This record gives sequence, structure tokens and C-alpha cells, in this order.
Amino acid sequence: MSLDYSAAIAANRFGLGAKPGDMTVIGADGPGWLEAQLRGPAPALQAAGLRPTADILSDAYAIRQQVQIQRRAAAARPAVAAAGAASGSAAGETPETAAAVASVKRLPQLLRPIYIAEVQARLRNAVTTERPLVERLVYFWSNHFAVSIDKQVVLGVAGSMEREAIRPHVLGNFRELLLAVEQHPAMLLYLDNQRSVGPTSELAQRAARRERTLGLNENLAREILELHTLGVDAGYTQADVTSFAKVLTGWSLGGGEGAGPMQAGTTGEFLYRPLLHEPGTQSVFGRRYAQSDQAQGRAALNDLAHSSATAHHIATKLARHFIADDPPPAAVARIAKAFESSDGDLPQVYRALIATPAAWQAPLAKYKTPQDYLVSIHRGLSLPVDDKPRSIAGFDVLGQRQFAPGSPAGWPDRSDDWDGASALMKRIEFADAVAQRVGGTRAVIELGPQLLGANYSDATRTSLSHAATDAQALTLLLTAPEFLRR
Repeated sequence: MSLDYSAAIAANRFGLGAKPGDMTVIGADGPGWLEAQLRGPAPALQAAGLRPTADILSDAYAIRQQVQIQRRAAAARPAVAAAGAASGSAAGETPETAAAVASVKRLPQLLRPIYIAEVQARLRNAVTTERPLVERLVYFWSNHFAVSIDKQVVLGVAGSMEREAIRPHVLGNFRELLLAVEQHPAMLLYLDNQRSVGPTSELAQRAARRERTLGLNENLAREILELHTLGVDAGYTQADVTSFAKVLTGWSLGGGEGAGPMQAGTTGEFLYRPLLHEPGTQSVFGRRYAQSDQAQGRAALNDLAHSSATAHHIATKLARHFIADDPPPAAVARIAKAFESSDGDLPQVYRALIATPAAWQAPLAKYKTPQDYLVSIHRGLSLPVDDKPRSIAGFDVLGQRQFAPGSPAGWPDRSDDWDGASALMKRIEFADAVAQRVGGTRAVIELGPQLLGANYSDATRTSLSHAATDAQALTLLLTAPEFLRR
């Protein structure tokens, strides 16, 4: 490792981008600076007004119940609605249909401000944190266990899942992190496990007597095996997916007070529902599970967390994220060994990553995602994050709306997915807009080495010195090749 590059790599590859002063603090001991951040619990997200998941879902379910009531009321007066339509009134609108429409609008009106507050809080924390490695690890695991706000109800709870299930366990044990995520309401709702019913469960048998069929949902089981633990090439079969889905039946949410099998428990909290659970022994990835309740799912997750295939899958993803798109096999092997030998102790896994020689090779190899790019600009320029929705608009503009990956696989982590000409043009336009707003107040020539350290190239230094204005110089700095990479 080159001592000249130690601070630059530590701040930009492992962190979220440098702040002025970071290079001096880090000095030549990048690994030491990073390892110090792993001591103690992960800092909680400090922001007023962020709500627990159960409270959010309780309000959301109350609105949904109101929508159903209003729709039933509207459906009860079809003749009135038809008469209204015939007379030319607005779509045959009645007081009942108008109330139904108003109720439907209440759900996004509840959830969107919650989403905005969550994204603002995590961005604000990223800008100011003195433990940027921990924040990057939170982002890594949040993407590994991806949920998407494209499903409406997840809009309100994606951020709280990160706060409640990921952040508290990011410096703990992988097994505990895995269990916390898979039992979190956001994950259960996103992958539709809350009402997955075992084919011979008590509830399925009741339904059959009424000539109804309730189905088994394999989404959660499949994504745990394919994405969260073993990896797609581990050798599990479709039979494993189906058996694991049966193991996870009954992993649901509380439905509040009232009668009926789906109304037990505290609304919005994890609840195991025995009526939905498929009885009997199940076989998953070569192991048999005979437990009779939610202990069956816990046992299966425990074994998956300890699998060597999981160790290799997690090690590969960490190495790809922190080192290179095609991570060196030796680096993957080193991280996987630490995972297995430590029984999934994540700080030991991270220390193995930090100690990997390939992680300290220069120049910076990874092209920043839009999220990385925006956060590094905020940190480098100490930009404030206010409470207005526009403060997070940059994520949408640059092409990475927060908590909105295209699939459960999360956002891609290779440069080819982010470095196209159109994406680069958006970054140039965004950087220019930022520079026009703040460029005249920055000593840009001095800022370059403060943010980039030894990666600050002669070519960029020369380019900035020839800029006609400070704003133009700042645009050039924020779009310099070395600033676009980490």
C-alpha cells in the first residue's frame, strides 16, 4: 500500500467521500482510521419525528379500512351513480364515491412525508458523520436486503426497516441481522409473506370446506436463498424453495383487534400465526427441520447463516462493493474465511476486508453510484439538508431514487451500470447547478487536495487553474475523473 494513497482510499473507497480536514486526520494510517470506526455500537439515526414501523402501519391500515368502508358504501348505490352518469354529472359522482376517492388519496398523503423525512435523515447523517465506514456498511446491507417503495405500503416503512433491523445489527452477527430483516414488516409486506398459507394448514383446510383455495407464496423463501444467503449458484433446487416457503408460513403481521384468524396481534408488528403454518417436517438444502412452530424457520435461517455458500456469497458482494467490479479471488477467500471462522461476526469480517491488500491498490477502481456521488458532494461541500422535499430531489435527478431498486436484488454494483454518457451528462448538469449556487464561496484550488488527497491529479489541478470563475472550477472538480470514482 502506498502511504500517499492511504487517506484518499480510506475516505473515498471505504467511506462516503472526504470532508475538508479528513485527509489530515487520517494521515498515513487509513486502516487504523477505519478499524476505529468499528468499535462500539452503530450510531442510531438522530432525527426528530421518525416513527416506529408499527405506528406507521397502524395508521395505514386504518386508512385502508376506511377506503373499504367507503367503497362498499359507494357500491351499495349503483343506481344512484348510474343516474348521475346519465345526467352528465362528474363520472356519476355521489357523496359515497367522492368519499371513497378522498379516502384513497389519504394513504399517499400519510406515507410520502414519512418517506421524505427518512431519506432526509439518512442523508443528513451521512453528511455529518465521523464514522462514514459504518454508514457505508448500513447502505451496503440495506441494498443487500432490498425492499422497494414501488409497493405503496413499503413507501412508509422502507426507512424504518433500515433503522430498526439493519442499523442496530450492522456491527453485530450476520445471523441476528438476517433474522431481524426477515421478520421485519417491510420485508414481509414487500415479498407478500404475511398471508402465505400452508397447503394443509388449519386455515387452508377451513377454506377448502368452503370451497376456497388459499395459496403458498414462495417470494420470501426464494429471495432469502438466492439473494440474502446462499446465492443463486449454491445448488439449491425448486423443491428447496417450496419446502422453505412452507417453513416460513405463519410469519406474518398483527392485524389489530377484532374477530377472525387475521385479526390477532398488535397491528404492524411481526406475528407468528399457527393457523397459517404448514405442519410437518421440511427439508431445505440438505437439512431436515421437524420443529412445529416458528422455531422451524429460525432453525433454517440459522443454518443458512452458517453455510459456507453464504460466507462466499457475502464475501463476494463485499469485495465487489469495496474493491472492484470483478473482485480478486484471494480477497474473496480471505473475507469468506473470516466469516466462517468468526461464526458470522461482522466486525471481524470487515477487518478482514480492510486488511486485504487489494483494497488499498490505487487508483480508485469503483465508479460512484448516483447515491455515492450525491453524498460525496454534500460531504465535500458541507451542504445542508433542509426539511423541504427538494433536498432529496437529486437522487431522482441522478437516477437512484432512494429505496426504489428495480427488483429484490437491489441496485447494481458494477461500473457498467452507472457510467453511461447520459448518466455522466446528468452529473455534469447537477454539478454545475451546485457550483452556480455555492461556487463563489469556495477556494476550489485548495478544496481539490482536501477531498481527493493523493488522487488529485495534475491534469485536474491544471484544468481548475484555467477555469474562468470559481463556479466553473467547482464544476470541473466535481466532474473530475478521480471525483467520479471511489
